[in-house]
Amino acid sequence: MEMLVMDTPMMVSGIILVLTFIGIFTEGVHGFHRAKFALGGAGAMVLAGQYFGFYSPELAIESIDWNVIFLLGAMMTVVAIMIPTGGFQMLAYKIADLSKGKLFLLMAMMGTLVTVLSLLLDNVTTVVIFGPLIILIARSMQVNPIPYLLAAALLSDTGGVATLVGDPPNLMIGSAAGIDFNTFFYHMGGIVFVAWIATLFFLKVIFKKELAEKPVLQDFSQQEELKDPYTWKVALAVLGIMVVGFVLHRQFHWEAWFVAGLGLTLLVFFGKDVDMDDHFAEIELTLLVFFMALFIIVGGVEHSKFLEYIGQFILPFVQEDLLVACILLMWVAAFLSAFIDNIPFTAAMIPIIIGLEQQGVNVNALWWALAAGVGMGGNGSHLGSTANVFIVTISEKLAKDEGRPELAITPGLWIKKGSPIMILTLIICSIIMTLFFDFYSNPDGITAMSGGIENVTEAAAH
Repeated sequence: MEMLVMDTPMMVSGIILVLTFIGIFTEGVHGFHRAKFALGGAGAMVLAGQYFGFYSPELAIESIDWNVIFLLGAMMTVVAIMIPTGGFQMLAYKIADLSKGKLFLLMAMMGTLVTVLSLLLDNVTTVVIFGPLIILIARSMQVNPIPYLLAAALLSDTGGVATLVGDPPNLMIGSAAGIDFNTFFYHMGGIVFVAWIATLFFLKVIFKKELAEKPVLQDFSQQEELKDPYTWKVALAVLGIMVVGFVLHRQFHWEAWFVAGLGLTLLVFFGKDVDMDDHFAEIELTLLVFFMALFIIVGGVEHSKFLEYIGQFILPFVQEDLLVACILLMWVAAFLSAFIDNIPFTAAMIPIIIGLEQQGVNVNALWWALAAGVGMGGNGSHLGSTANVFIVTISEKLAKDEGRPELAITPGLWIKKGSPIMILTLIICSIIMTLFFDFYSNPDGITAMSGGIENVTEAAAH
């Protein structure tokens, strides 16, 4: 194959990509929100593309992965409808009551609840719901809330890697690679479960002193009443239907966003007095705009063939030893994601892996290595995921309100507690991927599993 030579369109698109990502990754320094830089980069990419003839507004729209955008938007709206019912608050208080003052049990139960919800509602949403509740419960029991806030974020970051809808990078990988809900969970469920169990028990070690505190026992049973029982029950039923829809969406020839959209439609019609204006106003529109701008930027770089140019240097290494390439990708993805946020890194890596596939490389294992790396890397620092940033923000507000600086989760504290967990989970993922590399790299297993599910579905239909 003839080697590509760097030309002006490649250079221009590469410069725009690098400058945009520098702006995104340094938002804490200059104070501009990362979405502003993403929008600026997207605009610059389209204008440069038109001038140099490699991109256009039409191609930019086509580059946006609408499956990811609509799925995230629908799930955000479902959660916005569920929060006012009081159901999530009821679950949190019930767990606090069941723990009977046993702090590690409280941490484990709260972490498990957040993780289970993260499998479906994404980890950002779950910590936004439960972060303030954890603070409320911890302050009522007169214990330090930091261990429980960190546990919620670390466990949800880890657990969310298991499903297609559990973490935004998973959606991006699944949509780009054509991986359905079942296949994603089939490959990532086991490896994530082992990493999650290790994380939970390692939390007991690193917070040994805090978990030895003597709490003031509280009766939370009176705070377990639902404000809107009818809508909560309808929402749970809809979530159940959506889980079935996610499992079977490939057999129905549906995309995941359509399942989420159907669930939202059911909830809007059958929920009690659902005001769509109010709930749509609570969608994190800034995050969706950020995603769209990233897709436009990466689309421009792809059309300029700059990513193909980079891929040709990676190709020989991948062909020489695919297992080593996968493990290296996992660790590099994790450490970069720990400090620069996993979403833009995933957006940049996806077209490179697709380019390798187009050159005949079996990239199946690379997809799973990327998902594990960006997911586990989220625990490494407070910048590793949006969920982490939110947890740090509410801890800082608590410290300010109470005049106690020690209640704030500092970047140094997060690295001290989170980095060992990130490294532990990466070691676990590396060992499992090495032992079962044929499973992760063999596409025949995916085909056989999908075919088996289709046969069961067809049999049921007949």
